Amino acid sequence: MSDLITPSQTVGPFLSLGLTWTDGHLVVPEGSPGAIRISGVLLDGAGAPVPDGVVETWQADADGRFDHPDDPRGASGSGFGGFGRCMTDDEGRFRIVTVKPGALGDGQAPHIDVTVLARGLLQHLTTRIYFPDEAEANAADPLLSSLPPERAVTLVAEQADEGELRFDIRLQGEGETVFLQV
Repeated sequence: MSDLITPSQTVGPFLSLGLTWTDGHLVVPEGSPGAIRISGVLLDGAGAPVPDGVVETWQADADGRFDHPDDPRGASGSGFGGFGRCMTDDEGRFRIVTVKPGALGDGQAPHIDVTVLARGLLQHLTTRIYFPDEAEANAADPLLSSLPPERAVTLVAEQADEGELRFDIRLQGEGETVFLQV
Protein backbone atom coordinates (compact mmCIF):
# COMPACT_ATOMS: atom_id res chain seq x y z
CA MET A 1 0.00 0.00 0.00
CA SER A 2 1.27 3.46 -0.87
CA ASP A 3 1.81 6.20 1.73
CA LEU A 4 0.79 8.87 -0.76
CA ILE A 5 -2.30 10.91 0.07
CA THR A 6 -4.80 10.86 -2.75
CA PRO A 7 -7.47 13.55 -3.35
CA SER A 8 -10.24 11.33 -1.95
CA GLN A 9 -8.34 11.04 1.33
CA THR A 10 -7.69 14.73 1.92
CA VAL A 11 -11.09 16.09 2.99
CA GLY A 12 -11.25 14.88 6.59
CA PRO A 13 -8.20 16.03 8.49
CA PHE A 14 -7.71 19.21 6.45
CA LEU A 15 -11.12 20.87 6.81
CA SER A 16 -9.84 23.58 9.13
CA LEU A 17 -7.27 24.74 6.58
CA GLY A 18 -9.71 26.10 4.03
CA LEU A 19 -13.24 26.02 5.38
CA THR A 20 -12.96 27.92 8.67
CA TRP A 21 -15.37 30.83 8.79
CA THR A 22 -15.38 32.54 12.18
CA ASP A 23 -18.93 33.93 12.04
CA GLY A 24 -20.30 31.36 9.59
CA HIS A 25 -22.64 29.98 12.24
CA LEU A 26 -24.52 33.30 12.17
CA VAL A 27 -27.05 33.02 9.37
CA VAL A 28 -28.60 36.02 11.13
CA PRO A 29 -26.97 38.10 13.88
CA GLU A 30 -27.62 37.04 17.49
CA GLY A 31 -30.66 38.88 18.82
CA SER A 32 -32.26 39.40 15.40
CA PRO A 33 -36.07 39.34 15.43
CA GLY A 34 -37.18 35.71 15.25
CA ALA A 35 -33.64 34.36 15.72
CA ILE A 36 -33.36 30.75 16.88
CA ARG A 37 -30.35 28.67 17.85
CA ILE A 38 -29.93 25.15 16.58
CA SER A 39 -27.24 23.21 18.37
CA GLY A 40 -26.18 19.61 18.43
CA VAL A 41 -23.37 17.11 18.38
CA LEU A 42 -21.90 15.31 15.37
CA LEU A 43 -21.40 11.66 16.38
CA ASP A 44 -19.59 8.80 14.63
CA GLY A 45 -20.80 5.20 14.37
CA ALA A 46 -19.53 4.34 17.85
CA GLY A 47 -21.35 7.33 19.36
CA ALA A 48 -18.12 9.30 19.85
CA PRO A 49 -18.07 13.02 19.03
CA VAL A 50 -16.47 14.08 15.74
CA PRO A 51 -14.20 17.00 16.69
CA ASP A 52 -13.13 17.99 13.19
CA GLY A 53 -16.36 18.11 11.20
CA VAL A 54 -18.22 20.83 9.38
CA VAL A 55 -21.99 21.35 9.42
CA GLU A 56 -23.37 23.61 6.68
CA THR A 57 -26.96 24.79 6.37
CA TRP A 58 -28.99 26.26 3.52
CA GLN A 59 -32.54 27.46 3.89
CA ALA A 60 -35.34 29.72 2.75
CA ASP A 61 -36.20 32.91 4.63
CA ALA A 62 -39.08 33.24 7.09
CA ASP A 63 -41.48 33.67 4.15
CA GLY A 64 -40.32 30.46 2.44
CA ARG A 65 -38.44 32.34 -0.27
CA PHE A 66 -34.86 32.37 -1.53
CA ASP A 67 -33.08 35.55 -2.56
CA HIS A 68 -31.61 33.66 -5.49
CA PRO A 69 -32.37 33.69 -9.22
CA ASP A 70 -32.98 29.91 -9.19
CA ASP A 71 -36.04 30.34 -6.94
CA PRO A 72 -38.86 29.40 -9.38
CA ARG A 73 -40.86 32.35 -8.05
CA GLY A 74 -37.94 34.70 -8.69
CA ALA A 75 -35.40 36.07 -6.23
CA SER A 76 -37.16 37.45 -3.16
CA GLY A 77 -35.02 40.57 -2.88
CA SER A 78 -34.91 40.10 0.91
CA GLY A 79 -31.13 40.03 1.12
CA PHE A 80 -31.36 36.89 3.27
CA GLY A 81 -28.36 34.67 2.41
CA GLY A 82 -29.69 31.53 4.09
CA PHE A 83 -26.25 29.84 4.36
CA GLY A 84 -24.42 28.86 7.52
CA ARG A 85 -21.23 26.97 8.29
CA CYS A 86 -20.00 25.76 11.67
CA MET A 87 -16.92 23.75 12.51
CA THR A 88 -17.48 21.22 15.28
CA ASP A 89 -15.51 21.80 18.47
CA ASP A 90 -13.41 19.27 20.41
CA GLU A 91 -16.61 17.69 21.75
CA GLY A 92 -18.29 17.48 18.32
CA ARG A 93 -20.65 20.37 19.10
CA PHE A 94 -21.99 22.80 16.52
CA ARG A 95 -24.37 25.76 16.69
CA ILE A 96 -26.22 27.75 14.03
CA VAL A 97 -28.14 30.99 14.65
CA THR A 98 -30.86 31.51 12.07
CA VAL A 99 -34.58 32.13 11.61
CA LYS A 100 -37.20 29.45 11.14
CA PRO A 101 -37.83 29.15 7.40
CA GLY A 102 -41.32 29.41 6.01
CA ALA A 103 -42.93 26.66 3.97
CA LEU A 104 -41.86 26.64 0.33
CA GLY A 105 -45.44 26.29 -0.91
CA ASP A 106 -44.86 22.98 -2.69
CA GLY A 107 -46.06 20.61 0.03
CA GLN A 108 -42.75 20.47 1.90
CA ALA A 109 -42.80 21.30 5.60
CA PRO A 110 -40.49 24.11 6.74
CA HIS A 111 -36.99 22.67 6.92
CA ILE A 112 -33.29 23.45 6.72
CA ASP A 113 -31.00 21.53 4.36
CA VAL A 114 -27.81 20.31 6.02
CA THR A 115 -24.47 19.18 4.60
CA VAL A 116 -21.96 17.29 6.75
CA LEU A 117 -18.23 17.04 6.02
CA ALA A 118 -15.96 15.00 8.27
CA ARG A 119 -12.91 12.77 8.39
CA GLY A 120 -13.54 9.36 6.93
CA LEU A 121 -16.21 10.61 4.54
CA LEU A 122 -15.25 10.41 0.89
CA GLN A 123 -18.41 12.32 -0.05
CA HIS A 124 -20.36 14.92 1.90
CA LEU A 125 -23.62 13.81 3.50
CA THR A 126 -26.92 15.65 3.11
CA THR A 127 -29.82 15.65 5.54
CA ARG A 128 -32.56 17.99 6.75
CA ILE A 129 -33.75 19.60 9.97
CA TYR A 130 -37.53 19.74 10.44
CA PHE A 131 -39.26 21.63 13.24
CA PRO A 132 -41.09 19.99 16.17
CA ASP A 133 -43.87 22.60 16.20
CA GLU A 134 -44.92 21.71 12.63
CA ALA A 135 -46.64 18.35 13.29
CA GLU A 136 -49.34 18.81 10.62
CA ALA A 137 -46.91 20.05 7.95
CA ASN A 138 -44.39 17.34 8.87
CA ALA A 139 -47.06 14.63 8.53
CA ALA A 140 -47.84 15.85 4.99
CA ASP A 141 -44.21 16.41 3.93
CA PRO A 142 -43.33 14.07 1.02
CA LEU A 143 -39.96 13.07 2.46
CA LEU A 144 -40.96 12.61 6.10
CA SER A 145 -44.16 10.75 5.22
CA SER A 146 -42.19 8.31 3.03
CA LEU A 147 -40.05 7.18 5.99
CA PRO A 148 -40.88 4.76 8.80
CA PRO A 149 -41.66 6.79 11.95
CA GLU A 150 -38.53 5.55 13.75
CA ARG A 151 -36.39 6.92 10.88
CA ALA A 152 -38.37 10.14 10.30
CA VAL A 153 -37.81 11.18 13.93
CA THR A 154 -34.06 11.48 13.20
CA LEU A 155 -34.86 14.50 11.00
CA VAL A 156 -36.99 16.42 13.51
CA ALA A 157 -35.18 18.71 15.94
CA GLU A 158 -36.09 18.64 19.62
CA GLN A 159 -37.24 21.72 21.50
CA ALA A 160 -34.58 22.75 24.02
CA ASP A 161 -34.76 26.11 25.76
CA GLU A 162 -36.86 29.05 24.55
CA GLY A 163 -35.64 29.92 21.04
CA GLU A 164 -33.34 26.91 20.92
CA LEU A 165 -33.57 23.54 19.20
CA ARG A 166 -31.39 20.45 19.58
CA PHE A 167 -30.41 18.41 16.52
CA ASP A 168 -27.75 15.72 16.90
CA ILE A 169 -26.34 14.11 13.77
CA ARG A 170 -25.40 10.44 13.99
CA LEU A 171 -23.27 9.30 11.05
CA GLN A 172 -24.11 5.60 11.44
CA GLY A 173 -25.20 2.97 13.92
CA GLU A 174 -28.20 3.01 16.25
CA GLY A 175 -30.32 6.12 15.67
CA GLU A 176 -28.41 6.99 12.47
CA THR A 177 -29.65 10.22 10.96
CA VAL A 178 -31.44 9.79 7.63
CA PHE A 179 -29.16 10.97 4.82
CA LEU A 180 -30.40 11.85 1.36
CA GLN A 181 -29.12 10.88 -2.08
CA VAL A 182 -28.65 14.19 -3.87
